[in-house]
Amino acid sequence: MATETAALGDLYTEVIGEHSRSPENKGALTSATVRERGHNPSCGDEITLELEIADGIIKDGAFTGVGCAISQASTDIMIDLMRGKTVEEAHRLAQLFTAMIKREVTDDAALEELDEAVALKNISNMPARVKCAVLAWHTLEDLLKEGQTS
Repeated sequence: MATETAALGDLYTEVIGEHSRSPENKGALTSATVRERGHNPSCGDEITLELEIADGIIKDGAFTGVGCAISQASTDIMIDLMRGKTVEEAHRLAQLFTAMIKREVTDDAALEELDEAVALKNISNMPARVKCAVLAWHTLEDLLKEGQTS
């Protein structure tokens, strides 16, 4: 069992590393219909999230900005997950991600729909890095709450 847990940890580390080294969603999105800036003043991480939303569906997304490996990977993973989702689904998934990081939802079956974002689950054990992991998700929530999606 310990070996299985260690292997899972290695897989999660690999997923985070892959997304931080080569984020597929990093760059400007020329078709963006909404954008929101997110900033973590405690460490200086900063992103601008751009989404193309049409008919209540997130068609595409991208981001620009600077930050640590965790914030960059989290943003890249989040955009992959949100592409093709309705605004309502995106809002619910962002809440689920935040609940996972706060350890309010720990059941693996309940977290399955977060897909690769589950790789960030153990960030909750590193309080100084939590803000890095949730930066993109809070930025998405701000964008959705502000009603910029119409």
